[in-house]
Amino acid sequence: MAAKKKAGAPKKAGKAAGGDLIISKSRTKAATKKCNVGSEFYGALDKAVRAMIAAAEGRAVGNKRKTLKAVDL
Repeated sequence: MAAKKKAGAPKKAGKAAGGDLIISKSRTKAATKKCNVGSEFYGALDKAVRAMIAAAEGRAVGNKRKTLKAVDL
């Protein structure tokens, strides 16, 4: 017989208010040399990255392009 899956609360790790995190927790932690990374840092970093992407997208559209480029940052 097939085992039944347990019904429970979904995991919260790796989730931001807007869905999945864009950034990688393990890579973020690996990028630090002398500091630990607090749990609230990941959400704040994800929010900052999303804002940068949105601003870059606005610049690209303003320049009549559909491709994001490094100059858009």
